[in-house]
Amino acid sequence: MTVRNAYVAETWRELFAAEGLSVRVVPPIGYGEKASLRDERTLYVPTGKAHVAREILRKI
Repeated sequence: MTVRNAYVAETWRELFAAEGLSVRVVPPIGYGEKASLRDERTLYVPTGKAHVAREILRKI
């Protein structure tokens, strides 16, 4: 899932964590340490738990 910025990514990460789902937030590739909080972020969940993430998104 791709979100607008780091603030939105953190909100989603906290929501998924509250449901017991681990999430990895990845900054844009190529920016490294220079990634701004305003840059897009990609959220990854474990492959076996993707159905859980979809169910959480469906409920919202």
